[in-house]
Amino acid sequence: MTIQIPTSFAAQPEQVAFHRTELAPILGLYGRFVAAGEWRDYGLSCLREVAIFSVFRRTAEHPLYRIEKRPKLRLKQGQYAVIGAEGQVLKRGNDLKAVLSVLERKLIRAVD
Repeated sequence: MTIQIPTSFAAQPEQVAFHRTELAPILGLYGRFVAAGEWRDYGLSCLREVAIFSVFRRTAEHPLYRIEKRPKLRLKQGQYAVIGAEGQVLKRGNDLKAVLSVLERKLIRAVD
């Protein structure tokens, strides 16, 4: 006897997304850069293997930075990464706040 599973109940591909506890530090950093006038817009993509938070100076441009979450790299290089506009990996690791610290340094400026 063969049992067929209807396609509506078949396993759908998983989707990677940021959790609320992960979005809080990302959006906090985003808010500080918006207040400083550096960033204007963001985009959020939840794909099968990666979740991406993209930061834009203007809406119609390429992203300045991408904050990526790749759970498959959790045991290797770290699941979080900050990637620059040219595709260079600025920082990677398993601690999101430590990875975001590379962007925090860009916010600090000398006051005249």
